Amino acid sequence: MGKLKTKKGVAKRFKLTKKKKIKYSCGGKSHLASSKKGKRIRKLRKRDVLNNNKETKYLKRMLPYG
Repeated sequence: MGKLKTKKGVAKRFKLTKKKKIKYSCGGKSHLASSKKGKRIRKLRKRDVLNNNKETKYLKRMLPYG
């Protein structure tokens, strides 16, 4: 059987944790920061874990080798 191809756009945006959950960086922090509150900017710095099962299944298919 041939090798499976990884979707490179997905590989750049998402990573798998040790327990195979998907973590991602929040969007909306690269510009227009002066109009956002400090608390909001601090929350956007952290990586988040994806909870949606349907999207998780879809993204895992695009990241065959994790």
